Amino acid sequence: MDSVSTLILVISLIIIMTGMGLSLTLVDFKRVLEFPKAIFVGFLNQIILLPLIAYGLIKFYNVNDSIAMGVMILSACPGGPTSNLVTHLAKGDVALSVTLTAINSILTIISIPIIVNFAVDDFTAGSDIVNSPVSEIIAVLLAVIALPLTIGMILRIKKPELAKKMDRPVRIASMLIIVLVIVGIVIKEMAQLVERITESFLIVISLNISTMVIGFFTARLFRLNFKQSLTISLESGNQNGTLAIQISSLINLTFGFPAAVYSLFMYVTAAIPIWIGNKVSDKDELRD
Repeated sequence: MDSVSTLILVISLIIIMTGMGLSLTLVDFKRVLEFPKAIFVGFLNQIILLPLIAYGLIKFYNVNDSIAMGVMILSACPGGPTSNLVTHLAKGDVALSVTLTAINSILTIISIPIIVNFAVDDFTAGSDIVNSPVSEIIAVLLAVIALPLTIGMILRIKKPELAKKMDRPVRIASMLIIVLVIVGIVIKEMAQLVERITESFLIVISLNISTMVIGFFTARLFRLNFKQSLTISLESGNQNGTLAIQISSLINLTFGFPAAVYSLFMYVTAAIPIWIGNKVSDKDELRD
């Protein structure tokens, strides 16, 4: 990946994560103490079950090492910044969604290097062209997650009016950036586009749907209410593809293709829980 593309990707992530920080307050973190069970179930699904499901699907479909690495990197990443918007559209628990996205984004600073290092050792052992740049990954995560989130939160506390004005434009910019990043990768890899989509489509769709279904029923198993369960389902099936592409670029850009494909189709599959959420909400309103 050339230096200009890398710089654009880093700036994109900084904007996205700063936008997330602008929407956060200390109340969002206090919610961990108020709703520990819901937060735990969200953590269980995103940080633990998601990589395990990804690994199981890799073995089941027997994909090549490039796709396997891409899927594992994607599964290690936190929920995407648009998960809060999708949860809103589904009439889920937006407050829970915001808290889960923030908490898991911070926790993945620790978990991503561990999972990526495991994937490199497992899928590319003996390769001369692939290594696990753990220190670089940690540096990138601090630069594109921890620092922007902190800056956004400080702005929210110190300059609330400015943060409020910036919130919507930054959210819109974030969504446009995600689209542009994916388009950029598609253009760059145009010669291999059909082959890459064909190779990764089935496994990423399986990952997306299975994690949403398991997320929902895991939440119900822990006796969370419908809105909380729907929210955890959406959080589990909405990954930060831009971050996955950035991490992939530190190792091998072709590893970013599953994340690009996933980022396109996760909004298509999200239409189902959005429809279900609205149907259930309408029925509840009629009862009232």
